[in-house]
Amino acid sequence: MWKVKAFPVNMLEENCYVASDDTGEAVIIDCGALTDNDRNRIMKYIEGNCLNVTHHLCTHMHYDHCFGAAFVWETYHVAPEFCKDDEPVYEGMGSDIFGPLIQTMKNGLSPKAARYLTDGDEIRFGRHLLKVVATPGHTPGGISFYCDAEKAVFVGDTLFYCSVGRSDLPGGNTGQLMDSLKNKLFALPEDTVVYPGHGPQTQIGFEKRHNPYVC
Repeated sequence: MWKVKAFPVNMLEENCYVASDDTGEAVIIDCGALTDNDRNRIMKYIEGNCLNVTHHLCTHMHYDHCFGAAFVWETYHVAPEFCKDDEPVYEGMGSDIFGPLIQTMKNGLSPKAARYLTDGDEIRFGRHLLKVVATPGHTPGGISFYCDAEKAVFVGDTLFYCSVGRSDLPGGNTGQLMDSLKNKLFALPEDTVVYPGHGPQTQIGFEKRHNPYVC
């Protein structure tokens, strides 16, 4: 059985996800946990469901999506996995925008990547497989994680309910973002559930018909 739990965390209410199945194995996706309350909610859920965290997957490396990288490393001994093109973002690209939030994160350990992910890579946990889909545009190395068996995709800040991610931040590219949406995400089955980096979940078919930024 597949289960996805969302935890809105930090001041930007970024969606950190824990996906698991009946084997007890789990992956954490985009851990932006910044406060003790953020971290405690995630730990309580994982401990309460006797889950074994095997991966920390990152759709992109903006700070609100990886504030919790040190927490995940120190608690579960799992380092982040992300696209190498986002290494500069992780190391400080856009510091003029994020300002003191960067120092808050840098005060703790910023673990090195456990693995650099590229388009087509596969991540296995329990009885499930996630496929990496390259979706740059919001950041240079933006990626999504698609589970064909469950018709679900974790998209970070590439796509939202009736909206799309920003492309005006350092490293962003509007042309790439539109290509990622139209030729990658919108190529998925219409009944695919979309788990975005902020806000409520949606579906591919709904966004193809109603998203004002892409229609």
